[in-house]
Amino acid sequence: MKKFIILLMFTAGTAQAQELYVNSEPASNMPANSMGIRLTNKFFNMQFEGHTGMRFEPEVMFGISKNLMVHAVGYLSNNMQEDIRFEGGSIYAKYRFLSKDDVHAHFRMAGYVKGSLIDNPYYPVVNAGHDHNGRNYENEELDLEGMTSGAGAGIIATQLLHKLAISGTLGYNRFMKNLKNELPTNVSRNMVNYSVSAGYLLLPVKYKSYEQTNLNLYVEFLGKSNIDQYRAGYYVDVAPAIQFVFNSATRLDFSYRTQLFGDMARNMDRSFLVRVEHNIFNLRNK
Repeated sequence: MKKFIILLMFTAGTAQAQELYVNSEPASNMPANSMGIRLTNKFFNMQFEGHTGMRFEPEVMFGISKNLMVHAVGYLSNNMQEDIRFEGGSIYAKYRFLSKDDVHAHFRMAGYVKGSLIDNPYYPVVNAGHDHNGRNYENEELDLEGMTSGAGAGIIATQLLHKLAISGTLGYNRFMKNLKNELPTNVSRNMVNYSVSAGYLLLPVKYKSYEQTNLNLYVEFLGKSNIDQYRAGYYVDVAPAIQFVFNSATRLDFSYRTQLFGDMARNMDRSFLVRVEHNIFNLRNK
């Protein structure tokens, strides 16, 4: 009986390896009674500021139950200045409301909410673009990941088929003023975000133990659209990634993201991501 329980835990843990997306969240959750510690480092060009941007995101994650998990994230960056400074933080919660399981396959759906409180200034970006009257306008890309205070919500659907996992996200963001700065009047306060992600478990070919290193390959398509009529715009990025999972508890991610197409004026249209994450299971027992 004990061996049977261990086998079930092993199968559940490894079947979702290719759902550990680098630039988006799957509908699946981390196990209940677990905690994750994550550090994400993003490096990006800031074409209107003339220096390399860096953002560091320390993060803790908790598996409250099999259906509910919560993330708390901090943001440190030189996005609005030359020196690294603390920008604020966000809380993310995801609830899985649908699960359909089959042999080597499952389907999940979840809903999420997110809130960010940010202390960053806003300022015009010279020659970021022009409206139909030829006037300069500001950087149109706002986000809840260190740039702008606000709230968001959405839905996620993920399908696992043996070694391939495909996931889609559709969400809505409402941007608000930052702690010390009002949101400029000529930027969109309402935005939809969407993504399609695919992950493939390349190695190991056959599982023998938890200690085997997993090698996962990903490609993700990530987009946003401003929905205020006076400041419409959109973009779609592609983000290939490679991921290593060690001892079924520690992961190392590398991803490069660049714009495929769009008409939104952006200060950051390319970025490189490095992430380290460690998970602790059976937290109460420890």
